[in-house]
Amino acid sequence: MSKFIKIIVCGLSCLALASCTTFDARPEHSAGAKRDTIELKSRALVAVLDRFEEAQQTASDLQSDALGANYQLPSLSDSLLDRGKTLLGTPYQYGGNSRKTGFDCSGFVSHVYKEELDIQLPRTTRGLLSMDAPVIARADLEPGDLILFNDRGRGRVTHVGIYMGDDEFIHSSSKRSGGVRVDKLSNRYWNASYLQAKRVLTEQEVAAQVRPEELLSRVVQ
Repeated sequence: MSKFIKIIVCGLSCLALASCTTFDARPEHSAGAKRDTIELKSRALVAVLDRFEEAQQTASDLQSDALGANYQLPSLSDSLLDRGKTLLGTPYQYGGNSRKTGFDCSGFVSHVYKEELDIQLPRTTRGLLSMDAPVIARADLEPGDLILFNDRGRGRVTHVGIYMGDDEFIHSSSKRSGGVRVDKLSNRYWNASYLQAKRVLTEQEVAAQVRPEELLSRVVQ
């Protein structure tokens, strides 16, 4: 309990005692009993205020724990995929890398990573396949991972998308299929064409390429 509150309590007690001795015309034993009562009440009040202060401190400690060890930054993959979803329906355009011009598959992926996380990826599917990033088993896919495809197992890498979770990925497919869209990995064509997955959102990658102000803005939001 703060010293200020204790001083106030003691002061009030002294004033009460003084009033008993100065103005109380009853017998001395009655005044003594009243002093005892006031003292007991003062002690009880001090005890209550001490309990209140302890409760405040406990609440403060719990809040510090919640904002400290147990707090985690909002998922970067969530913000990445949210950015991608805003581009759904954008037309496919070979060589395109903007909403205005349209996107091809690697143009879409590089645009989303650059605009949302300021991470510069290789511009072509061949470059994405050869870049230095962890290769992820299909069973271990997580949102934000890059998924690379070939033509039903024939030939070189031909396509790329971003895994969303729940067997879905977002990509710029083709003019015929409507450009940026969401598809299932279990789809017969994409399942047969699956080649490899890579993880860009590693701790090292984020620490090296995501600007501190970007992380701060995500905490504030």
